[in-house]
Amino acid sequence: MKLRDIINTDKITLSFEVFPPKSDTDYHAVEEAACNVAALNPSYMSVTYGAGGSTRGNTVKIAAKLQQSNGVTSLAHLTCVGASKASIHTALDDMKEAGIENVLALRGDIPKDYDGEIFTDYKHASDLVADIKDYGDFCVGGACYPEGHPDAATKKEDILNLKTKVDAGCEFLTTQMFFDNNIYYNFLYRIREAGITVPVIPGIMPITRATQVKNAVKLSGCNVPERFRNIVDRFGGNPDAMKQAGIIYATDQIIDLIANGVKNIHVYSMNKPDIAEGIQKNLSEILKLSI
Repeated sequence: MKLRDIINTDKITLSFEVFPPKSDTDYHAVEEAACNVAALNPSYMSVTYGAGGSTRGNTVKIAAKLQQSNGVTSLAHLTCVGASKASIHTALDDMKEAGIENVLALRGDIPKDYDGEIFTDYKHASDLVADIKDYGDFCVGGACYPEGHPDAATKKEDILNLKTKVDAGCEFLTTQMFFDNNIYYNFLYRIREAGITVPVIPGIMPITRATQVKNAVKLSGCNVPERFRNIVDRFGGNPDAMKQAGIIYATDQIIDLIANGVKNIHVYSMNKPDIAEGIQKNLSEILKLSI
């Protein structure tokens, strides 16, 4: 099923993201975790793509498994850093053969110690989006950064680049993590003013370990509100308490988003079925509603 047919209804959707293993020796454990998340029957699931295409085969395998064995629509990530058109087309052919209809087109991270040419046939994610749309019948989405892309000189420049990506064929956007919903609401206002009208799905990261805060800031540069820093300071030394507090904080974000008319929610579940289940249980009655 095309993702646009899932998110463009009046139903509230809850989706989860998983990531493939970096090595084949870890494949079965990761596949089991992903399938346990899929057993929760989310609206769809996304499967990430390693830097430089390092997990391409496992990304497709897990995405296909979730659809074929669990009946959950999959969204496969695809990155273009260091990629040629030929390699991207091979990846798209693999996805077609596996029955994957949805692609999240990303520029991607530069692999560690990478000594090849970084940008060959694609310089921006918008180039990748346009090529995917030309190549096959895929529903294509993209990423966005409510607090500004780290490589953009200004937020205005970032929004102009985002508009280029949407004009190239992006049918929806998923945000980088944020911990203050006002940042999302302000971002939505600014991009709507710029003429970007596609659905913008908020990406929510449950922080269930104190060490994740530092990593989240390092990866995305996102702001961590004082309210959440206090939670980490108080409960970070107790793993069970921090896990519970993190699930509740993420749930609280989601409830506020839904109360303000946002109907599609994506959760970065980090291959943790118990965390995905905790959030889903907290929302059990809310998810039955329509907006």
